[in-house]
Amino acid sequence: MMYSLNIQIVITLLIILCPFSLFGFPTVGKAPQEVEDIFLPEVDGVKVESWAENLEIPWSLVFLPAGRALVSERPGRIRLIRDGKLQAVPYIELDVHHKGEGGLMGLAVHPDFPRKPFVYAMHTYSGTNGVYSKVIRLRDDGDKGIFDGIIIDRIPAGNFHNGGRIAFGPDRLLYITTGETFSADMAQDLNSAGGKILRVTPEGDIPKDNPFKDSPVYSYGHRNPQGLAWEPQTGALFESEHGPSGEYLLFANDEINIIRKGENYGWPETVGAPGLKPYIDPLVVWKNATPPSGITFYENGEIGHLRKNLFVATLKSEALVRIVLAREGAQHKVIRIERWFVKDYRNGKYGRIRDVVEGPDGFLYFLTNNRDGRGRPKEGDDRIYRILPE
Repeated sequence: MMYSLNIQIVITLLIILCPFSLFGFPTVGKAPQEVEDIFLPEVDGVKVESWAENLEIPWSLVFLPAGRALVSERPGRIRLIRDGKLQAVPYIELDVHHKGEGGLMGLAVHPDFPRKPFVYAMHTYSGTNGVYSKVIRLRDDGDKGIFDGIIIDRIPAGNFHNGGRIAFGPDRLLYITTGETFSADMAQDLNSAGGKILRVTPEGDIPKDNPFKDSPVYSYGHRNPQGLAWEPQTGALFESEHGPSGEYLLFANDEINIIRKGENYGWPETVGAPGLKPYIDPLVVWKNATPPSGITFYENGEIGHLRKNLFVATLKSEALVRIVLAREGAQHKVIRIERWFVKDYRNGKYGRIRDVVEGPDGFLYFLTNNRDGRGRPKEGDDRIYRILPE
């Protein structure tokens, strides 16, 4: 018995004193930002109003001309909002694999809309050999969307870790986040589309300047990337990503990354910011569980003191996060992080927040996910809220 106890003590000391990588575990690094999060249960200068309600797990919000907006609901519906009123008849209903975190996820609008009247959607589905994700294209027909074709298919998917965010970049190409479906090694496999950010043309072709020949892969080493946004001044691509939830005995370490073409963001070789080459460290790491989802830069809005900031929707921590950035040469520096509508790392005023976007009226909109099985739904949930100047 004493011999067994001594072996346990030695193993414990080795794990504490040696890098996890020696045991097949990730190398764990610190949080790179030099500031602590500030909690703001009430935020000066703004007020929040309910804009749409009684939604079922809304995931992504996009705006169209002439007072229209589309919101995806994870069970498979895209809903139309016209002049601020949610329409009873869905824009389109899709056959999706709605289990766990699967279902209908991201939406995007063609950069030449309405001249090219296309809306894009990403969803999971059950195939003959398992569960996959695909991105489809719809033709906008006013009150409804008409299926137009498949852009990319057979992306690894499952009940968990499906990524799901899609967005057009300043280069007018479509970026797609994919998860590793709890198969961590997939993130390092360049022959797999899982655990990646993909980039394709609006028609689904592979751009000639993608970093890997004949591949849609733009960056890799991602666990469950959930948000994409480009800084307007520099065009830098920012991404939000969920850290581990028990794999390798690790938790939290949720991230904000700056994405560069062809780079490796570490999962599952690194967690946090260990400075281990050739992996790219995050800009922000939260050691308390935050899982960030949709992100946006608030650039041209009507609430002046919030402009040029990155806003982050978070799930378990139930906060809308504001990140204030400064540039030092070619580098970005985090100078302030605020957690809005919460007193601590849980129990936010509005619950789980899935996405945040800037509307054409210059105000911020955010979506709740309190009906996703992990929240505490209130009357009228789920909702889209709008942030206005006070």
